[in-house]
Amino acid sequence: MSWKSAARRDPAGFYRWRTEGGEVRIFMSETLFAEMEESLGVQMANAHRFPGVLDVAVTPDAHHGYGVPVGCVIATTGTLAMGPVGYDIGCGIAALRSEVARDQATPEKVRDFSRRVMSRVGLGVGAKGERVSKERFQEIIRGGAEALGARRGTAERDRIPVDEDWDVPKDSRAWRGQDQLGSLGGGNHFIELQHDGERLWVMFHTGSRGFGHGLATDYFEKAREEQGLSRGQMDLGYFAPRSRHWRDYKNAVAAGGNYAIANRLLIGRAVGAAFAETFGAAADLVYEISHNLVQEEDHPDLFDRPVWVHRKGATRALPAGHPMLSGTRWEKTGHPVLIPGSMGDASYVLRPQAGAARSLYSVNHGAGRRKSRMAARREISQADADRQMKALGVMVNAGGRVPVDESPACYKSSDEVIRAVTEAGLAEVEVRLLPIASIKGND
Repeated sequence: MSWKSAARRDPAGFYRWRTEGGEVRIFMSETLFAEMEESLGVQMANAHRFPGVLDVAVTPDAHHGYGVPVGCVIATTGTLAMGPVGYDIGCGIAALRSEVARDQATPEKVRDFSRRVMSRVGLGVGAKGERVSKERFQEIIRGGAEALGARRGTAERDRIPVDEDWDVPKDSRAWRGQDQLGSLGGGNHFIELQHDGERLWVMFHTGSRGFGHGLATDYFEKAREEQGLSRGQMDLGYFAPRSRHWRDYKNAVAAGGNYAIANRLLIGRAVGAAFAETFGAAADLVYEISHNLVQEEDHPDLFDRPVWVHRKGATRALPAGHPMLSGTRWEKTGHPVLIPGSMGDASYVLRPQAGAARSLYSVNHGAGRRKSRMAARREISQADADRQMKALGVMVNAGGRVPVDESPACYKSSDEVIRAVTEAGLAEVEVRLLPIASIKGND
């Protein structure tokens, strides 16, 4: 019997499914629920297998991930789990907004902007960026946005604390990230010129590059060795608070998160310079936010103590009045939540609502894949992908080829995903953005 037949629709606009370990709340519309992969049943049940799990929520963009779904939120008493953070520690989104009118984005200027960005930002998996000294590197992985002098409140976290006596192991793969700051990477990472119907925006998606991946790889392996897991079970590795690796992994995630924040801010500066050269006006940072992280958080309305919240492909969504926003510029409004669609679909700026408590103060991180990369390469021709983007009027890589496994057919409808969010009362739409040009690293 399918796990779906045991799930029940809640009147508040989501599904409840009880696993052997506990309940999972699934924030899907009826349409999206029907499309969910059968394999997600096993992965959602896995989310309750870690010691000390208190609660689990699944977002409407969920799809198959590392042990648990991408689009999963897990609160624990202290256990730090590998799969529910993933390899790209601190991956996230940032957005710039301008006062430049939509009609200024002529094909010539759009191509010029794309080329200027592509000359400034390293694209692709092994792309290089700015190489910094070891001293400056230490400042960045410990200081995040503060190390770059960013305005307080424009980053979700100005700095993630790293213990003074912790450092990146000398033999870690993570050191390759020292010369990748300010680079985009490949896969689903992108830089996109967008409009809200009136003004031009730029949204971009990237993470901690080789630095975060190297740290994650180190600790996935340490967890496997500590628990005697097979390589096929590595995604279910974790460190309980008593583990000798717990504190080191906590610091590694913090350092990876700081790197990712700084990387997005550096890309923002490069993109902002390209925008100013092309359009003769500024595009200013609206916000920066992560969607692959575990951090200790205080939600007194949900738990009687601070808990460790894992968000894998899920975005924090704190509404107005939440105690964690006290004293910040977002205290009375809630912070912005940046949600991209596929390169041919709408992206969104959301504002969290009180109902987000039901999803552990989290929403989705994008549209979510509906077709694997392998299936996309098998089923979609290059000509069809190029033709679709041309018909949509979206320029890709200054007129280059469209990455087939990132084409719109590979993703769910962002409108349908956001409808699930708003119907469940998790957030409301503040801005809907449509793509003009997309820049991706072809891997």
